[in-house]
Amino acid sequence: MTEKQALQWQQQFQQFVEQQMKTDPAHDLAHIQRVVTSGIALAQQESAELAVVVPACWLHDCVNVAKDSPQRNQGSRLSAIRAIEYLKEIDYPAEYYAAIEHAICAHSFSANIQTTTIEAKVVQDADRLDALGAVGLSRCLMLGATWGSALYQVSDPFAADRNLDDKQYCIDHFFVKLQGLTSTMKTPAGQEEAKNRWQFMSDFLSQLGHEVGHKYPAVKG
Repeated sequence: MTEKQALQWQQQFQQFVEQQMKTDPAHDLAHIQRVVTSGIALAQQESAELAVVVPACWLHDCVNVAKDSPQRNQGSRLSAIRAIEYLKEIDYPAEYYAAIEHAICAHSFSANIQTTTIEAKVVQDADRLDALGAVGLSRCLMLGATWGSALYQVSDPFAADRNLDDKQYCIDHFFVKLQGLTSTMKTPAGQEEAKNRWQFMSDFLSQLGHEVGHKYPAVKG
C-alpha cells in the first residue's frame, strides 16, 4: 500500500472512533488526532509502514477502559480485538491485521507488552509523546483538576524532603511518571522529540519554582 493510499482511509477511521469514544478528558478525539499526527511523522522518519501505523494510531483507544477498572491492563487488547473486527467490516487489507493488532496491544503502558516491530515502536512512542510537552503539561493539570488534586505541595513543591504523591499534587506526577517517559521511547526520532518536550516541561517547572519561591530542581535535604 502506498503512503497516499494509507492516508486515504483516515476519514473512515475518524468516523468510527467518534462513534466509539466515551467521555474522557485525556483521551478524547483531539488526543487520537495528535497521536496520529505524531505517528505519521515518526513513521516517515523511521521508514515504518503507514498502512500499519495509521490505523493503529486511529484505533488504539477504540475501547476505553476506566483508569480505576480492574480490566485497565486489558484495554489495549480489547481495543485491538475491536479494531480488527472493524477493519474486516470495511475490507481493510488483511495482510496488515497481525501487525496492526500487535501495535495496538503493545502501545499501552499498563499492558507491559514488548514491541517487536518498528510500527509498534512508532505507535507506542506517538502515544507516549502526548503525555509530554505543552499538551502533556496541559493534560496533567486538567486531569488533576478533574480529580480534585492541588497544583503543588506549598511548603515543598518539588518533593525535596517528602515522598511524591501524584494523587494529591499535580506537579508530583511530572516526577512519578512523565519524566521517566523520555527513557522509554523506542525510536531515535521519538527519543529526540521526547527530549525536546521534556525540556519544555522542565523550563515550566523552573518558572514555577521562581514564582513560588522554591528552586527547581529541588536539592534533597
